[in-house]
Amino acid sequence: MEAFLQTLGVEGIAFVIGLMVFIFTIRYAHAMFQWIEDQTFGTRSFILEKLEFLFIEVNPDRITYGLLAISVGAGLMTFILFSFMGMWILGLIFSLAIAFLGFKIPRPIMNFLVERRIKKYQNQMVDALTLLANGIRAGLSVPQSIGMVVDEMPSPVSQEFNLILQQNKIGVPLEECFENLVKRIPIEDNDMFVSSVNILRETGGNLAEVFDTIVGVIRERVRLQQKIDTYTAQGMFQGATIFSMPFVIGAIYAASDPGSMTPLFTTPLGILLLVAALTLDLIGGFIILKIVKIKI
Repeated sequence: MEAFLQTLGVEGIAFVIGLMVFIFTIRYAHAMFQWIEDQTFGTRSFILEKLEFLFIEVNPDRITYGLLAISVGAGLMTFILFSFMGMWILGLIFSLAIAFLGFKIPRPIMNFLVERRIKKYQNQMVDALTLLANGIRAGLSVPQSIGMVVDEMPSPVSQEFNLILQQNKIGVPLEECFENLVKRIPIEDNDMFVSSVNILRETGGNLAEVFDTIVGVIRERVRLQQKIDTYTAQGMFQGATIFSMPFVIGAIYAASDPGSMTPLFTTPLGILLLVAALTLDLIGGFIILKIVKIKI
């Protein structure tokens, strides 16, 4: 093998490696370009889609500049800061990590905002369906009752129901408008509400009584969810405490004996242990979050 490498020489080895990289790139070009698109324009499209769901209008160019600022910009500033302190290797590692997180962190943030809005919508459904039932009992039609909900209820219920009315005004059938609501907010309560409305509009029946039944089911679900949130609050606090302990202990050591923390940032072994500790801490926090998060 050694004789073969000597025969090839440096140029030959470089040519073989380049040929292998070229073949691999050609073979997986579609997957590679798709991955790059998902990490760049895919992230921007995801954010714009979620902002549309949140009824927030933002210029797409601002999203692009924001992503570049919190990823490439933040990573470059981190590298420059560590370079001034003479820690090139640690600066390179942290700058790459921050740049990677800069592209990844908007997705969970947007998902959190969407989940919070959906949860707020669920909590308002009881009052919204009660208003719908009262409107139907008073002799109003379904669109008129929905209009009353839009006028009386706050967002996000008023926004979603107003979107139903706007779609219906431009010629979309009411059944399809309700189906679009389920697609936008795919929760069991919405599915049960929309299914009952569409079925009873076709077959006939007392919508007010059905809405009262759905309200009872939703109220029990919300009460159970609130009880579970109360029970899991202690677990969330314990998880946050365990997650923050390494950082607090490191800060105490750095304040009391800075010399003992220097090898952690200046030696290869210390940097490796630091990266491993941060990785394990993040994994542990993620697992704890999944354990204490219970869905009904």
